[in-house]
Amino acid sequence: MALTPSLPEALRSLCQATSDLQAAHNDIRRCCPNWVLFKVHQALEKVLVAAVLCHGEDFESPGGLMGLARWLEMEEPELRGLVVDVKWLCASAVDGKATQYPNYHPFHVTPSEAFPGVDEEEVLKKAQKVLVILKDHVGRK
Repeated sequence: MALTPSLPEALRSLCQATSDLQAAHNDIRRCCPNWVLFKVHQALEKVLVAAVLCHGEDFESPGGLMGLARWLEMEEPELRGLVVDVKWLCASAVDGKATQYPNYHPFHVTPSEAFPGVDEEEVLKKAQKVLVILKDHVGRK
């Protein structure tokens, strides 16, 4: 995905990321951890894109949350630690596909059944931390 720098578009993306994270929070402990994880994924993707949009140059995405996080951390030294947080979230099943599609799981397992041990509150805390860091970063641009 090619991105062209735009502060208004970054702010719009940031606003939707905040809404997505609130929607994830609303789903905690409602027997649907896959939806919590999916909504966190969506929020992370949007907040990472918002930070990229503020960078000031055209950007060709290396793909995925980790690609965006690595690029940002490399280009913006004050974001050191971002990759570690995003990697933790990805390892905690924050994913845009496995949370939604049965073919990402063994036969007979659906996404709604695939994440019984996930700590939704811990995932949301870490995602909120990333959101605040990147929101502050965008606010300084």
